[in-house]
Amino acid sequence: VVLTEGKPQKQICQVVLDHFEKQYTKELGEAWSTVREVLTSPLCWQYAVLLNKFSYSSELENNLHLKGYLSLFQETLPYLPGSLKCYISRTPGRFPAQKHQIGKLKEYYLLNAASLLSVLALEIKDGERVLDMCAAPGGKSIAMLQCAWPGHLHCNEYDSLRSKWLKQTLESFIPEPLMNLITLSELDGRQIGDLHPELYDKVLLDAPCSNDRSWLFSSDIQQATLRLIQRKELSSLQVQLLRSAIKALCPGGSVIYSTCTLSKAENSDVISHILSSCSNILPVDISELASVVSDEFSLVAGVQPHELLVLPAKGKAWGPMYVAKLKKT
Repeated sequence: VVLTEGKPQKQICQVVLDHFEKQYTKELGEAWSTVREVLTSPLCWQYAVLLNKFSYSSELENNLHLKGYLSLFQETLPYLPGSLKCYISRTPGRFPAQKHQIGKLKEYYLLNAASLLSVLALEIKDGERVLDMCAAPGGKSIAMLQCAWPGHLHCNEYDSLRSKWLKQTLESFIPEPLMNLITLSELDGRQIGDLHPELYDKVLLDAPCSNDRSWLFSSDIQQATLRLIQRKELSSLQVQLLRSAIKALCPGGSVIYSTCTLSKAENSDVISHILSSCSNILPVDISELASVVSDEFSLVAGVQPHELLVLPAKGKAWGPMYVAKLKKT
């Protein structure tokens, strides 16, 4: 472990890096070397500060301005509720996390700014029934609740440890009366479509994936090696989850599929598979959102209109984040 400024610096897991090197050089070409540089240098990572409208503090907002933080979305987006406020700094580093205080809601949530793109693409409106299928740790659910008041929000997390974490997170950001609109469950996402067919207006499937950023710093080589072997099976799980999400959608409803990996097999291949095998599913064009946010995020060129892929870059160290939008007819 290397010490920098008194803090232990993360060590790169070589077996994962070698695996990514081979795959992403092939899939991303030239772009991979820049991405690799950012992903392997935690000191240049950035964190966004998502304000909690249920515990607003003008002092916090002033403090962010003084520290040189800027409002993330200054452009006119296809969908951008005024109640969604997020700040970013051009320089790397992390705003201090907020400790939990009993009886007091937290004022902000730290996150990778790219994860807000899946929420913005979903375009939630007041009164809609929404399912967050793999919801832990809860950042996207919190962001959705900044945007609108769903008629019902179902937050599901299969893993019981992560589910506890999700519940704690929601309770520390969301006022109690609003918690009544939220259902928490620990279901296998693959079964939700059969359990709740055609129930939801909007579904967010932030799928379990090869988490490129954290896998690169696996401290357990055996676990990392096992993950890389099992990685091939992830795409079939993702397809099953997406089929279930589609079953759970009412006709006319839309689903966002997102991951935090660069892997084509887990991203566009999953979507292509669904589009070619489901006759009631259409791609939804999100290229306007992509072009508007392209100043703030480094996006892969040449993708389909229904998808976007954020590549971590210097000074824009957001992502990896893949987002695709589909609609049920």
